[in-house]
Amino acid sequence: PGKRRIPLYIEPTVKMEEVDGEELVKKFAEEMEGMLGRKMKSVKRLAEAAEDADLYHEFNATLEFDYYNSMLINSVDKDGNAIELGGEFPLEENEHFNKLQVNTLQSDIQVPTNVYNKDPGILNGVYMSEALNDVFMDNFQKDPTLTWQYFGSATGFFRLYPGIAWTPDENGVVTFDCRNRNWYIQAATSPKDIIIVVDVSGSMKGLRLTIAKHTINTILDTLGENDFVNVIAYSDYVQYVEPCFKGTLVQADLDNREHFKLLVEELQVKGEGKVKKAMKESFKILNEVCGSLCNQAIMLITDGAMEDYEEVFQEFNWPERRVRVFTYLIGREVTFADTVKWIACNNKGYYTHVSTLADVQENVMEYLHVLSRPMVINHDHDIIWTEAYMDSAAQSLLLMTSVAMPVFSKKKETLSHGILLGVVGTDVPLRELMRLAPRYKLGVHGYAFLNTNNGYILAHPDLRPLYKEGKKLKPKPNYNSVDLAEVEWEDTDETLRTAMVKGETGTLSLDVRATVEKGVRCYNLCPSTGLCSITTKPGCYNLFSSTGLNDLMQPDVSIANEWTYCETDIDPHHRKLTQLQAVFRYLTGKEPDLECDEELLRQTLFDAVVTAPMEAYWTALMLNPSGMDEGVETAFLGTRSGLMRVTRYVGIEKRVAKKFLSPSDKENIFTMDHFPVWYRRAAEYPAGKFLYYIPKEDTRGRDYFLSAPPHTVVIVFLNKLNSNTKGRDYFLSAPTQIQSPWQPPCLATASSDRQRAPLSRRCPEWHPIPYVVHYFCPGFTESHRE
Repeated sequence: PGKRRIPLYIEPTVKMEEVDGEELVKKFAEEMEGMLGRKMKSVKRLAEAAEDADLYHEFNATLEFDYYNSMLINSVDKDGNAIELGGEFPLEENEHFNKLQVNTLQSDIQVPTNVYNKDPGILNGVYMSEALNDVFMDNFQKDPTLTWQYFGSATGFFRLYPGIAWTPDENGVVTFDCRNRNWYIQAATSPKDIIIVVDVSGSMKGLRLTIAKHTINTILDTLGENDFVNVIAYSDYVQYVEPCFKGTLVQADLDNREHFKLLVEELQVKGEGKVKKAMKESFKILNEVCGSLCNQAIMLITDGAMEDYEEVFQEFNWPERRVRVFTYLIGREVTFADTVKWIACNNKGYYTHVSTLADVQENVMEYLHVLSRPMVINHDHDIIWTEAYMDSAAQSLLLMTSVAMPVFSKKKETLSHGILLGVVGTDVPLRELMRLAPRYKLGVHGYAFLNTNNGYILAHPDLRPLYKEGKKLKPKPNYNSVDLAEVEWEDTDETLRTAMVKGETGTLSLDVRATVEKGVRCYNLCPSTGLCSITTKPGCYNLFSSTGLNDLMQPDVSIANEWTYCETDIDPHHRKLTQLQAVFRYLTGKEPDLECDEELLRQTLFDAVVTAPMEAYWTALMLNPSGMDEGVETAFLGTRSGLMRVTRYVGIEKRVAKKFLSPSDKENIFTMDHFPVWYRRAAEYPAGKFLYYIPKEDTRGRDYFLSAPPHTVVIVFLNKLNSNTKGRDYFLSAPTQIQSPWQPPCLATASSDRQRAPLSRRCPEWHPIPYVVHYFCPGFTESHRE
């Protein structure tokens, strides 16, 4: 009583059934839409709460309010007293948040170093946004899979839930500014076309040119993949910083932005500044090209304008004023301030005076507020999703995507002014999205991938975003701008890429190469192979969980802990459970509310029952002193359901391959991204042949040759009961003594004389299912090949 029974069926004839790839993809898409829809609802609740809190808050210029500053929490002075804006802030390690020290009952505030943390605007904003604490916790209760939730204020502070202690850089500086993050910029503005026009005349020499270059780079940093840009320099004549982009706009992706920055650094001053020609050229480009729904602007960076430029605006921009003009007056000289300000104000732009390098950041950000005004006035709460990025807020190297939404002022007296209060959002780890495309459904060589509407990869098995510098892992410079065509390079005509960017649904056949062993080897995969799975229907007899559970809980058995047999992230009490513990508690009725994949559980229980004789056979060999050849360290098998059986014949102290099959040996165990490398190699190996595999990590720099220990011997055998398998992914592997024809070692009990029990005692019907049996033999020599 209380135990959960999952019927398992075996029928005499197991048949092969081709998987419908299109239906599989549709199902994955529907599940992802459901998951992402829950994140969007959480963000909408945050936006509504923030707008309501602002509506009823009256600005108080003399407000005094202590809050938890994430840089100062739990800090004390020399007398042991809590410092101002610090105070006691309980933190504890949390599995759900990458084992970081967090406070799930409270959010805290991060303020950039260049922003005064007790400015009246900061204090009023922090006080107003206290109302979000309850919404943060309520969202987390409704959707426990949520990770970080936050509110980035237009004044510069960042409210993060759960609260953490923020770590500054080695100089004690916090450079993180939420207003510079892609999720903030994309949510605050719609896609835009930007032309940056910079004065490189003789008067711009020295510090002025340095400030101008920094201003250009800062503007470029506010652009994303949905924006388009070009940079024009002018003096006596007009020059494109990149001649190849003459007369057009290019996508503001990371590669193009970095390319522009390199070219901007090479700019030199000379001649006399004639802005009229540069403005004409800019308007011509914007009139001919409309790359981003025609939300267009010109950024004019100069130390003064002396020409008669009014006729340019009359010809190209008035009276509609479709193109906004933002002006940045560089240097301490204010002689031309009125002129430069007139240009901006008469073209629906914004004027700023940038006299020092420290002024650049704050002044550049002002243009975002202006471009957001139409959205604010129309109250367009557009929800955006970002490209993949590293989670720097949590100081980890996890790839994330963010969903974000703008927050507007709803006060009647400011509604017509279009005031942006900030942006709310939450992060979604891409690993969580990929869990919705489980490995056991994709097969040994199948894989799923995601890309953005711009063709850039969000998740792909061949996306390697990190590199090693010394002992530290660091993100590659272009880790989030890898195009699909760079990994699916067999798609020479970009048919696949084009279809995905356009959001089409369908099927496509490609001959592809799948890499294994970190790219050391690759396999040619033909579309005719297809995806196949075993289907079982009622017949013969039933196996219930009580039988399979006993075999599953044996000490030699493990399952893929990165796979989702049961969802342990929903209930906080389940987060410390391993997948095997969760399965056990679910099947025994101790945790009936766990959400488990019953199809995967059936396969796993079936595999546990059918492979149980191997444990008895290997144990018998261990008990019999003459039963196992000298030098054999480990016997193991793996199944498609992620189940592994491992028997060690040598203790850890004497084992040559100490790392092999350990949790840190990612290449040789089942992970969320791939089957073990030995499984993948064996799956493509001819039936009835020996496969000699030398793990690269264990060669310790030695040459590759068969007599060099250690290595793995993999013996593949195809059961002949079903001639329809044709050697594809369905095979058995035999121990070293192969009889002809070999029969599965189904033992009633483990015995020292290794006598095999009749097949019918344990295996009434034996079927060709995807098992791979391996022996790890560090003492293998050339003479053993026979």
